[in-house]
Amino acid sequence: MKHLIVVALCLLLPFEARAQINTDHVMIMGRNALYYEDYVLSIQRFNMVISAKPFLSEPYFYRGLAKFYLEDYSGADADCTSAIERNPYTENNYVLRGLCRVNLGRFEKAEEDYHRATEINPMNSTCWYNMVLCQLELKEYERADATLDTVIKQWPKDPTNYTLKAQVAFADSDTVRAVAWIDKALEVDAYNGQGWALRAMVSLSRGEYKQGEEELDKAIVQLPRSANLYINRALARYNQNNLRGAMSDYDAALEIEPGNYLGHFNRGLLRAQVADDNNAIEDFNFVLEQEPDNMIALYNRALLLDNTGDYHGAIRDISQVINEYPDFWAGYEARAAIRRKIGDVYGAERDEFKVLKAETDKRAGVYKPSASKTRKKSEHDPSQYDKLVVDDSQEATENEYTSDYRGKVQNKAVELKPEPMYVLTYYKKDSEVGSFITFSKLVEELNESKSLPYRLYLSSEEASVSEERIDAHFSDIASATTTLEKHRGQAASYMRRALDYYHVRDFSAALADLDSVVALSKSYALAYFLRSQVRYAQLQVEHPTPAIDPSAEAKIGYSQVRADLERTLELAPDMEYAQYNLGNLFVLLGDYDQAIDAYTRALRAEEKFPNAYYNRGVAWLLSGNREEGLKDLSQAGEYGLYSAYNLIKRYSGEKR
Repeated sequence: MKHLIVVALCLLLPFEARAQINTDHVMIMGRNALYYEDYVLSIQRFNMVISAKPFLSEPYFYRGLAKFYLEDYSGADADCTSAIERNPYTENNYVLRGLCRVNLGRFEKAEEDYHRATEINPMNSTCWYNMVLCQLELKEYERADATLDTVIKQWPKDPTNYTLKAQVAFADSDTVRAVAWIDKALEVDAYNGQGWALRAMVSLSRGEYKQGEEELDKAIVQLPRSANLYINRALARYNQNNLRGAMSDYDAALEIEPGNYLGHFNRGLLRAQVADDNNAIEDFNFVLEQEPDNMIALYNRALLLDNTGDYHGAIRDISQVINEYPDFWAGYEARAAIRRKIGDVYGAERDEFKVLKAETDKRAGVYKPSASKTRKKSEHDPSQYDKLVVDDSQEATENEYTSDYRGKVQNKAVELKPEPMYVLTYYKKDSEVGSFITFSKLVEELNESKSLPYRLYLSSEEASVSEERIDAHFSDIASATTTLEKHRGQAASYMRRALDYYHVRDFSAALADLDSVVALSKSYALAYFLRSQVRYAQLQVEHPTPAIDPSAEAKIGYSQVRADLERTLELAPDMEYAQYNLGNLFVLLGDYDQAIDAYTRALRAEEKFPNAYYNRGVAWLLSGNREEGLKDLSQAGEYGLYSAYNLIKRYSGEKR
């Protein structure tokens, strides 16, 4: 009932004090929603605060952060500017605006923001790093080099600074100096993935493909989610005639980055070489959707259509290429052969005459095919249709602007952390793992009681709430409040309203209602489970730092989460999801032995539980037992949690 008491007190206070309490509470709700990626809801809450108190800086910053996650970089830039106008002394305002401007291609302005942030906090290494990347984009190599000299004095043991030095040297066409900085980076950290990637780039440029492959192997162990590394290793393997290895690398690159142009084009060529024509056509279809005027892809597709019997489609594609390149004699020759297949003798003879006429030039040495196995992406000569494509700029990996903000501005590497906790929610993502179906008898009984407005699910992948559903939840809160004013002893109404409060991210109000449910019905297992979930959600917002050494307040919170999960298991001993969540809590607290025991109990209740295998594997690895960890990860992958294979690949390659 705490939220009702707060509302009642608000009505007794002067307007100014009432606004203070309301805006503080709405800010908390907005930040809760932001943390759990309910961006539409968070923007609504911050709008309310801005309307009530437009002089505050903080709500503009957080609204800008929500827009940043929604990739509205212009809107986020404007909000950060508003935050800076109200408080020019907070570094986060400049950091976020810098990221927005990077995404908008305004590198000069972004550099200014990072410079201002480092004036406020000179020890923010992230801002120095991003500033150098901006200077690289602006081709200000001397300035970038000077900035890095300053950074290296402050952080001499950070290998990233030396790999950045190497990138600046490469950009300034000084390969000798670049190699020296790469060696320095690997001297500081022999397992630095970026260093090995840059060294591999040098080896490939020199035609040292075996050495380049070995260096890329080391880079991939450390950076397993970089598609470019697999693309580069495929090139190294192809040049050593290892077609099977090259194909597997293109597959891996496209699993990480499904829209990768080089991956699709080059995999299409390899598939064509091994007569996998239909799949090769699919790859070239993808390329042509991205680049309809790509004549080389069009010609390759024409040859494949010819192989699969689609002669009219093949003629259509080749004719388009010939219209663009009238002197492409191989195209005439191929079209002539296809025209004969469909009985168009006259058309075939015309094409053959053009080819015959071109033979004189060939004998005179005008036509000299290249011996190289590759061509640059910017080269469009259709006579090189069968060569693998490489990027014009031989970047080892993409430059990634770093920040503390979760979002799409940076690629997310595979992290050694558990899959998320299971939660009670109305909204789950449509991504069940393999054939595993999440089922709980307790949840089904609650759904069958018809006491809730929507179907309730147990899921480890909660979806965001739409604006319409948010409004519906607020309406339901009002309706449930009216009912409870008349009938205060209804546990079902408190449970229903608690779920509504949870979905609009008002955790304090949800906990107050759940306290009421537990007081009315001490044997209601799902009420304890939901209370553990809400308490954990609130802790993640209020104490987002790792919990291995938590504050006194956080320790109390985590002990309450644990007590609620243990009470759930007392009332429902076979509820594997409570055991699983208990395991996650122990991992968070650094107690890996208890975590392993909890996951083991969850697996006794459900022997094909992929998330439990995955998380137990993570706990084993964190505790130092690699053999058991890899065994559990393998089992998780077998049951459909395919991200396990990324960790297997990464940790199988480590030195014992």
